[in-house]
Amino acid sequence: MTYPPPYPYPPAPAPDRRRWWQHPALIIPLLVILPPVGIVLVWTSRWKSAPKILSTIVAGAWMIAPFLGDPPEKTGADAKPKAAAVAPAAPSASPAPSPSGPPDFVGKNLKDAQSAAQTAGFHSISHDAGPGDSGQWSDGNWKVCFQVLADKPVGKQPTIDFAVTRNEWPCPAKDGDPIPYPKMPKVVGQDYAKAQETLKPLGLQKIEPQSAYTDVTLPGDPASWTVCFQEPEEGKEVQYPKTTTAYLSLTAPGTDCPAAKYTKLHPDPTRPPVGDDDDNDGSGGSSSTGGSSGSGGSGGSAGTITPGAFCSNSGSTGVSQKGVVYTCRDRHWRR
Repeated sequence: MTYPPPYPYPPAPAPDRRRWWQHPALIIPLLVILPPVGIVLVWTSRWKSAPKILSTIVAGAWMIAPFLGDPPEKTGADAKPKAAAVAPAAPSASPAPSPSGPPDFVGKNLKDAQSAAQTAGFHSISHDAGPGDSGQWSDGNWKVCFQVLADKPVGKQPTIDFAVTRNEWPCPAKDGDPIPYPKMPKVVGQDYAKAQETLKPLGLQKIEPQSAYTDVTLPGDPASWTVCFQEPEEGKEVQYPKTTTAYLSLTAPGTDCPAAKYTKLHPDPTRPPVGDDDDNDGSGGSSSTGGSSGSGGSGGSAGTITPGAFCSNSGSTGVSQKGVVYTCRDRHWRR
């Protein structure tokens, strides 16, 4: 049995190779640098329809963006109204008078003052109003004490030079003078509630009550307790109140203040002194544990004894609390 010859299939088409001008590495930079050329190459590339349309819109917007800005302001004679040339003597045709000076920003926060000055048409710079030269890294932490127009403006706009100090500090008498830092008032002798009111204007970080006696515990609300000691002390400058804590040592109503800090109201009883020298020899005191008569034998050890106390075993030895060895002679512990 014979079979017919195989059906002749047409040869496969040769692959369509991408030309060098159709490569994205060339088209994308041209869309930015030369948008018209880039747009032409986009539509000759193998990109799909959606990327072609999007690239054309973006490149076209990029190309016409410089022409959409505000027109430059006219200067010199071109800026004057035409009516002024026709009737220069007419009051309505004269230009509006310029302001006599910038708005007053003294007392305002530096950040707010800078924003308002920019809105009013002024540039602004700032410097430390005190004798130091601290930089204003965070404008919101400073306030304006003085302001003047700078001799050298920044750019073409007039420039305000702000002399500033920190928000929690008072302003000096004049620019460059020392800062009159607030001083710690005297609150010793006041009750705790009144002391809190006295210290409130300083804006301290915290007011910490503590007992003036180490063996006395504060109640939950010591408002009526009396201040005996304060730290910082009276008259000390408080440069950084936001990080300063005032410590007030208190006593209960009717209780006298101690003479010094870290004192106990009820001190421990004092122990009577125990003698262990030869000055006690011959005294008739009784011996301590192990030193009484009958302990051990003649020549034995009596343990811990009291120097000068009575002993019964002549020749026996004992040790005082200080580690000194004593011998029983003439019925008494002697060295």
